[in-house]
Order: sequence, then C-alpha cells, then structure tokens
Amino acid sequence: MQLQISSSFEEQSSTIIIMDKKEKAKERKEKRRQEISLLRTIPYSDHQRWWSSDTIAVVTGANRGIGFEIAHQLASHGISVVLTSRETAVGEEAVKVLQEGGLNVSFHQLDIVDLASVQAFCDWIKETYGGLDILINNAGVNFNYGKENSVEFAETVIQTNYFGTKNMIKALIPLMRPSPAGARIVSVTSRLGRLNSKRNGISNVSVRQQLEDVDTLSEEVIDNTMNKFLEQVKDGTWESEGWPHVFTDYSLSKLAVNAYTRLMARILEERPEGHKIYINCYCPGWVKTAMTGWAGHVSPEEAADTAVWLALLPDQFVSGKFFAERREINF
Repeated sequence: MQLQISSSFEEQSSTIIIMDKKEKAKERKEKRRQEISLLRTIPYSDHQRWWSSDTIAVVTGANRGIGFEIAHQLASHGISVVLTSRETAVGEEAVKVLQEGGLNVSFHQLDIVDLASVQAFCDWIKETYGGLDILINNAGVNFNYGKENSVEFAETVIQTNYFGTKNMIKALIPLMRPSPAGARIVSVTSRLGRLNSKRNGISNVSVRQQLEDVDTLSEEVIDNTMNKFLEQVKDGTWESEGWPHVFTDYSLSKLAVNAYTRLMARILEERPEGHKIYINCYCPGWVKTAMTGWAGHVSPEEAADTAVWLALLPDQFVSGKFFAERREINF
C-alpha cells in the first residue's frame, strides 16, 4: 500500500512539474509576442533607413498568408515590392488589394520549380528595375495536417520547398544590386527542419554530421540527402532510415533550405564591401493560414515580422543564421 501511495504521489508530482513548465513556456512566448508587437510600432529613424522607394523587394508565393503580409509590411515601409504567385489571377487580385491601400506593389507570375518561368522572371526584373535589393523566399507547399505524415507528395514538397528556393537564390544573386547596406535574402523555413531537434531531428548520425559541418558542407551533400530520401520513398524504406518523424517530407525540405542558407552565407562572405549579400532564414511559427489548415495560433501579421525585420536590419552584418521571433536560434 505504501509503495502504491508513493508511486501515485510521484506521478502526480511529475504531472504538476510538466504542466508548470508548459505554463511558464506559454507565458514566456506570450510575453515575447507582446514585446515584438511593441517593437513593430516603433518607426525606423532616418539614419536607420538604408532603403527608399527605389529599393526593390521580391516576395515569392505572396498571393496570400505569410507572403502577402510580408509584401504588405515591406511596402508599408516605402519599399517597391514585386509580389509573385504561380497563379496569375490570384496574384493580380492580391496586388490590387495592396495598391488600393496606396502601396507600391506590382505583380509577375512565377513558378519557382519551372526553370523557364524563373528565367522569364529574371529577364523581366532586369529589364524593368535593373535588379533587386531584397529577396524573400516564401513560396512553399505542405500536404500534411494534424497528425498525418503521408509522403505521397514528397517529390512535389522537396522540389518546391528546397530545389525551387535554390533556383531562386541562384538565379537572382547575379541581379542583386550593389549598395553600402548590402543586399538581403531571407528564406521562410521551420523549426521542424532543425538538425538536432530532440523530437524531430535526423537520428542517422552519418547524415546529420555531413549536414552539420559547415566547413565541408556542399550543395552536392544537400542535394544527395534529399534525393536519397526520395529514392527511399519510392522503394518504401524511408520509415526505417532515421528521418524526422513529423511531417517528414516538409521537415526535410526546410532542413535542406536551412543547410543551403549556411552554405551560401559561407560562399557570399567573400564578396567585397559594397557588393555584400546577407542571407538568413527564419521560422514564422505555427501560423493560421491555409497551409496549416487554419490550425495555427500565430497570425500572418506576427509571422511576417521577423522576415521584414531581417530584410531591413539597419546594420546588416548577420548572415547564415536561423531566427524566430527576432532572436537567433540553433540549426
């Protein structure tokens, strides 16, 4: 009897501790959200504003959700924004809404997976603006909701979220205009793509070590990792290979973008002053948008904030880092 009472007491104590930790974490998160809401109300001073109405920002997949809000916030800061969407009609409608609010936003159709579409977009940017200053890689897809973990659309997810994002970075770097403040690239990724996540990391030590070591990291290593996963999806062995177990295809696609961000930061750091390009990625949180089946708890306005903050940092010497809620987090 005494053993049963003791065991029951320990279980109850453990439950209370867990609940207390969750409550404290919730309180910290809410406090941070309030802090950021306040920070957003503080205008940039004249000496902080390195940009002008001639500054060109491209936001991919911006017809709705986070992308639309990033375009909205950047344009609200007086930047000229090019909003892109795979579907022309919805993209033009999104631009119309922003233009009616007095914002300088234009539209161009873009499918980041289609190399011909990417080239046509680059040609148009060069001809129309002479180049760009900010690239926000927001376009992406996800086909899992709730507790689902299907890999039926893994090929589409990896091709869009990783290879498509890589297409844009490679194609637009030559068009990024020189300036004392440097050009900026920000990619929307996810904490689900963290290498060493206790709950959703890569348990295959060899693969993890290859992706961890930024000095030996290469595009080939990242590509091969993604292709290896897709091959295992096709032959049905992916579940036993140590991949993330939550939203596996989506998590891996974002892990790849995180890794590519670190790789490109290393490559771009060699550029001379006046030609610098700073590249970072960030997690917007679990956002209430169509991609999450409207199940998120973060508003698109809050989710867009860190992307805009990174794009506009007055003294941008940060590159190759991962952020959430305006704070650096681990890869």
